[in-house]
Amino acid sequence: MLEQEPTAIEPDWLPPASNRFREYERKALEIRRFAGTGIFERLNPHRLAELLNLKVLSLADIDQLSDHARGHLAQSDNWSAGTTTPLPDGSRVIVINDKQSYGRQSATLMEEICHTLLGHDPSVISAAKAGGRSYNETVEEEAYAVGAAALVPFRALAEFLSRGDSVDKIARHFGVTKSLIEYRMRVLDLWTSGWVK
Repeated sequence: MLEQEPTAIEPDWLPPASNRFREYERKALEIRRFAGTGIFERLNPHRLAELLNLKVLSLADIDQLSDHARGHLAQSDNWSAGTTTPLPDGSRVIVINDKQSYGRQSATLMEEICHTLLGHDPSVISAAKAGGRSYNETVEEEAYAVGAAALVPFRALAEFLSRGDSVDKIARHFGVTKSLIEYRMRVLDLWTSGWVK
């Protein structure tokens, strides 16, 4: 079994590159520390949402949605979740597409949580906008990258890969999709850096 880390972030827990992904990793480790989740443990985004006063609902939880709208959203591969602006009590509501896989829901929920934690302005939904909403590529990358790093920390991923664990096994361990593991390996340059056996 891998050892649990002390409370401070160790330098070798960060990717060696001094690019934006190193900063994303630092933010992600702070999120894991806040959640009380060790670097080799699975982070539970639903528990984290509760700690942050974020209520997570599925499409099935929304009573006033027409069957047509519910069916359209549930079958859409282009829609994963949305978050409200702060409600009068300070909480927010995240509505998630529960028809997607558990692993995809985990990544989506972490991305929405990160938008909130990072202070991102919500997208503006409008029929006049291409695709129906505003889109800021920098903001979306940061939220997804920090969320992915919170779910699958660099140090743990590198160690599992160096042991020869498969992408599928690592994905199951962290409760995410294989594609999220491959994304992390790509942005952290773990394919060619000697970590993969």
